[in-house]
Amino acid sequence: MTTAARTVTKSVCHLDCPDTCSMLVTVDGGVAVDLRGDSEHPFTRGFLCQKMARYLDRVYSPERLLHPLRRVGPKGEGQFERISWEDALGEIAGRFAEIARSADGPQAILPYSFYGTMGKLQASSLDRRFFHKLGATILDRTICSTAGTKGYEYTLGQGRLGADPMAVPDCRFIVNWGSNTANTNSHLWSLMIQARQKGATIVTVDPYRSPTAERSDWHIQPRPGTDAALALGIMHVIWRDGLQDDDFLERGTVGAGELRTRVLTEYDPERVAAITGVERSTLESLAHRLAREQPSLIRLNYGLQRHGGGGMAVRTIACLPALIGSWRHPGGGTILSTSGAYDFDANRLTRPDLSPSGTRIINMNQLAEALAGELPGPPVRALYVYNCNPAAVAPNQARVAKGLLRDDLFTVVHEQFPTDTVDYADIVLPATTQLEHVDLHGSYGHHFVMLNPPAIAPRGECRSNNDVFRALAARLEFPAEQFPDDETLMRQALDGGPSLQGITLERLEVEGSIRLNLPEHHLPFADGRFPTPSGKCEFYSERMKRDGFDPLPTYLPPHEDPQTRPALAARYPFQLLSPPRPQFLNSTFANDPRHRALAGEPTIELSLADAESLGLVEGQWVEVYNDRGQFRSRVALTGKVRPGVAVATGIHWNKLSPGRTNVNSTTSTALADMGGGATFFDNLVAIRPFVDG
Repeated sequence: MTTAARTVTKSVCHLDCPDTCSMLVTVDGGVAVDLRGDSEHPFTRGFLCQKMARYLDRVYSPERLLHPLRRVGPKGEGQFERISWEDALGEIAGRFAEIARSADGPQAILPYSFYGTMGKLQASSLDRRFFHKLGATILDRTICSTAGTKGYEYTLGQGRLGADPMAVPDCRFIVNWGSNTANTNSHLWSLMIQARQKGATIVTVDPYRSPTAERSDWHIQPRPGTDAALALGIMHVIWRDGLQDDDFLERGTVGAGELRTRVLTEYDPERVAAITGVERSTLESLAHRLAREQPSLIRLNYGLQRHGGGGMAVRTIACLPALIGSWRHPGGGTILSTSGAYDFDANRLTRPDLSPSGTRIINMNQLAEALAGELPGPPVRALYVYNCNPAAVAPNQARVAKGLLRDDLFTVVHEQFPTDTVDYADIVLPATTQLEHVDLHGSYGHHFVMLNPPAIAPRGECRSNNDVFRALAARLEFPAEQFPDDETLMRQALDGGPSLQGITLERLEVEGSIRLNLPEHHLPFADGRFPTPSGKCEFYSERMKRDGFDPLPTYLPPHEDPQTRPALAARYPFQLLSPPRPQFLNSTFANDPRHRALAGEPTIELSLADAESLGLVEGQWVEVYNDRGQFRSRVALTGKVRPGVAVATGIHWNKLSPGRTNVNSTTSTALADMGGGATFFDNLVAIRPFVDG
């Protein structure tokens, strides 16, 4: 579509969101003047979330970093001078080479990134190759979903396969379990609304009365971290009342007898009610309706796995569809992620073979310990940050900041804006936005491969991740053939498995978006066959037994739970949850004036009873604290939390927050039971009035 100097380019939303929207960008004279959802895309269907609808404000923000910078003031104060790319690349390559030659070796260099962009090129291709070839420490990227993914995998054999989202309108009973779908997966929510218009019931299971819970037909509010117990109680009722699908159990599961014995003897409704705070009548009604109203769907999300027993919780819930035969039906079963359906050749992109055998691995949740020199291996002497803002999002924030202040730590940050992390950098590199570089996308919320061509030229001197890593590789005289151009990388990624057959770069350049080679309304496990060692849904898992876990589903309480840690709860009586604030995506957009105005000041949501017991009133400034740190918020009596629970939505930048700290000053670096996952929602705190001075 071209008229004179005006062009319309199909783009892709790059954010860490399952919707991966197709967007249309109108460019006039080299300037992007309009951005909107693609009405022809089957999943996007013409609308964008409130964040991406204003994305051009971000692209053209006066706060954009447009030139390389070098620190001239103390670390943490954000004082820089402009330098050339030649100087910046030379200094980085020189310091990396010096460290690699030292007694500490290249493992003293730590890359730190996550999914500020989800593209196959800019998130995980030449960056991995570069640090593998350098011999740097390997970062275990576990901060979001690894515990739940591992638990799901133990049960179903693949942590990222499930029901087809496009079949959701055919469902009759939909459970958003730990998922604020209306805000964090809005296009799936619209499909759920279609199902409700055809008679379906929408349920939300969440300790917090989120926007999704408010808009559901039924909200069930368990205590935080008790989801596995609730699922085991549901199983008890299903088997007790004969609601199970015996045929599917026989054909498609292993360990049904053992699991039946456990739930009938250990997880009766009275015990489950005591653990979860969910009344027996609610538990029994949920079990009956989930089993009888088919197709039934459970939309799992990652919030419920961010505690000490999170992996087991997801593993346990993932057993339910096989128990009641939901997998037989279009739209039935569970959705955690769809990304496992994509057969991209990830190893060709990332080249793990370039990394020396035995190279150290550091869990990204333990950045505080890594910077303090508390982990095995050499001290971290250089940190390269991209696609991430760890000074705001990493747990145990005070210790992370202390590590970033080390004078002997050489820190490079490749960023679009002067984030909290940028303030600690020695060298700052200006990064392109999604409209300024090419990328290839899958999704973890639908089944389309999508191409993102650049719509405009990079602003200022901004460069993409791949452009920077190619330049650094050349400086260090790495073989040029290992760092090819982006077109070559996309062709390598697409040269994968069966689901990508026939999807070529040439087709994507014409069509923009192509569905994977999957049947319409894909039914991954309808025949009772699963990609597990047994070929069945594993209620009993020999792999789990070998890995040191209970081979059957069970309830593992959070690390910091009032029922199991009463002494700790006596000091810090509130279970603090920190889900996203709708105006932000993690810490992205938290500096945008419009989004900040819509988000308002930091708040701590309490029950009225808890506020009265503390003598607190609506709007009062308080300090939320534990032995890890503290942050300030205004009291919000929204009626959305039960007594003993507090909610602080975020993530606000520290330097834009009162007291210059956010909720992650209180969160722990303790890991979940599986996958090295984060435990952001496993956090006991106390609350007191804030008195200035």
